[in-house]
Amino acid sequence: MECGPFLPDILVLEIFLRLPHDAVLRAGLTCRQWLAVSRDEFLWRELFYSYYRIPRTVPQHPAAVSWYREFKRLFDCIPCVEVQTLKEHSDQVLHLAFSHRGHRFSSCSKDCTVKLWDTERHDGNIALVHSSSMRQFNWGYTQFSQFNADDSLLLVSGVYLGPHHSSSGEIAVLSLENYTLLSRVRNKPYDVFGCWLNETHLISGNLHWIGNMTSCSVLWLNKAFQDIESENINVVKRLFKIQNINASTIRTVMVAHCRRHDNPDLLVDYDAQCQARRLKGQQRQPHQPLLFDLGTSSSEEDEEEDAVSPRDGRCHGTAAQAAVSSLEHLKESCKNLDPSQVALERQVAQMMGRVHTKAPDSSLMDTSKSGDGEDKTYLLFTTGSLTYSPHQIGIKRIKPDQMTTCGPVLGEERSSYEFFDSLDHVIDIHGHIIGMGLSPDNRYLYVNSRAWPAGCIISDPMCPPPIAEEIDLHVIDLKSLREERRSLRAHRAFTPNDECFFIFLDVSRDFVASGAEDKHGYIWDRHYNICLARLAHDDVVNSVAFSPADQELLLSASDDATIKVWRSPRAVRLAQDVLAQDVARRSARRSHRRTGLLASWLNRGRGVNGKP
Repeated sequence: MECGPFLPDILVLEIFLRLPHDAVLRAGLTCRQWLAVSRDEFLWRELFYSYYRIPRTVPQHPAAVSWYREFKRLFDCIPCVEVQTLKEHSDQVLHLAFSHRGHRFSSCSKDCTVKLWDTERHDGNIALVHSSSMRQFNWGYTQFSQFNADDSLLLVSGVYLGPHHSSSGEIAVLSLENYTLLSRVRNKPYDVFGCWLNETHLISGNLHWIGNMTSCSVLWLNKAFQDIESENINVVKRLFKIQNINASTIRTVMVAHCRRHDNPDLLVDYDAQCQARRLKGQQRQPHQPLLFDLGTSSSEEDEEEDAVSPRDGRCHGTAAQAAVSSLEHLKESCKNLDPSQVALERQVAQMMGRVHTKAPDSSLMDTSKSGDGEDKTYLLFTTGSLTYSPHQIGIKRIKPDQMTTCGPVLGEERSSYEFFDSLDHVIDIHGHIIGMGLSPDNRYLYVNSRAWPAGCIISDPMCPPPIAEEIDLHVIDLKSLREERRSLRAHRAFTPNDECFFIFLDVSRDFVASGAEDKHGYIWDRHYNICLARLAHDDVVNSVAFSPADQELLLSASDDATIKVWRSPRAVRLAQDVLAQDVARRSARRSHRRTGLLASWLNRGRGVNGKP
C-alpha cells in the first residue's frame, strides 16, 4: 500500500519514538516508507533501552545482529508460555536435571521416586518413560539427580532413613540402558548431594565429628560400578580431607571443567554495568525488580499478596525434619557448654588446623597464567568458618592423577603431621547460600544467597545472623576467581536460618533461571542483568532446568507436586504453524481420497449405463 503526500522520514521517526514497540510494528505495515523507518536502528536502540529500563552505559550484546533483533530476542525467545503440566508425582518435586543431549530429563520427589521423561516425541509433548522407587533401600525421599557425560548413567541422591538426629544420605547409580541399579554409596551429610567427576567416577562425602563444633569432611572418589573380572583395582579413593570449625560442614559439591575460556558464553562489560549503577545511585536505592509482561498469565497482581506471605514455617517435610533434627541435636550438645569452652575449642581447632594442614600449592590456582591454554578441573562446594550456615564457596583444584581410583586408597602420600588438606581458594558470600549453578561453558558460577545484615558480627557459631527475604544471585568468574559485582534480584524466600533449604537454579547460554519461595520461577538475561519473566506455580518452586539442546524450553518443579513445561512465544507459534500445516495436509489427503472415490463411482456408473 502507498500513502498520499509523504511525511519526511525524520518526522515519522520522531512520531515512532513516542509510540510503544507494538504500535511501531503495526504502523510499519501501513506503507513502504513507514516500514523502512520502523526498522531504523536508532529507533530500536531507543525503544530497547526505554522498554527494558537498562542504563545506556551498558553496551549491546557483542553477538547481537541489530537492536531490532535484540529487542525481539528478549521479548519473543523467553520460555514463559506454559504448554504442559506433568502430574505423575504424588508429592513435592524437588529437583530436575536434563541429559546432556536434551532428549531426556529426570525428576526427584518427596514421593521417593526418580522419574525419567522423554522430550523428543513427534507430537511435541513430554512423556514419562520410567519410574524407580527407592523406598526399598530405606530412603526417605530422592533429592537430586545428574546424568554422566555420555548420558549412559544416572546419579540419584537421597536422604537415608536413620536415627532421629541422623543426617546421612545415599547415592545410587542407575544404568539408563536397562534401568538396573549398579551401585550405592553412603553420603554424609545428605546435602553434599554428590556429583560426577567424569563418565565413570562420582564424588561423595563423609563427616566425622572431632569435637562439639569441630569436624572433618572427607570427599571420596567412587567408581560407578565394580568390574567383576578384577578384584585388585580400587573402587574408592580419598580425594580430600578438610577440617571444619564452628559447626560448619562441606555441602553441595559440584565439578567445574574450566577450559581455556577462549570463547566464554557470557560477554559482558562489567565495568560499564558498575559505572552505570554508580551514576544512577542504584546502590543507595531500595531494589525494585524489573518484570516485563510478555503476554503470559504468570504475573497476575491479584495473587501477589498471598504469594509473598510466609507459610507457617514451611519446609520440605522429611527434608526439613532431617535437617532441623540434626541441627537441633548439634544445638542440644552445645547448649550446656560454657562460652569459654566454645572459645577454647575454636582456638585449639584453629591451632591444630595451622599445624596439621597440608600447605596449598599456589601454582595450582595461579590466575595470572589462566591464558596459557591449560584446562583445569575445580571441585566447588559450600562451606563456612564463622557459623553452621553455609556462607562461603570453597574451591579445590583436582589434579589429573586424582581423576581415577588407581593408586593408594587414602590418596597421595603425605607426612604423618598433615592430617588435613587446605582449600585452594575461598569466596565469602556474606549470607546463607541456598543454591548454585554453572554456566554451560563452566566459566561462571551463579550462587543464590540470602544476605546477612551489613556489618554484622557473629559471636556465637550456633546463632547466625538473620537472613534477608530477598534472594541475591551472585556471579563468580572461575577464570579470575572473584565475584563480579552484578548480583541479580527479584525472587524471595521466607524460611528462617534453621529451616532454610536449597533452591536449585540453572544457566543457559543467554539466560539464568531460579526457583523461589514466592510461588514463582524467574528468568534473567545474563548480559543485560534484567529479570524478564515470572513463572507461576501454586506453591514453592524448588528447581528449574533449561534444555541444553534448546534454551527456549524450560522446566520448573514445585511443592504443588507438578512439573511445568515452558516454551517461548516464538516456539509456540512455530509449533502451532506446524500443527496447522499438518491438519491442512491431512484434510487435503482426505478430500483427495473422497474425490477419487466419487470419480471411481461415477465411472463405474457410466460403464453400467453403456455410455462412453
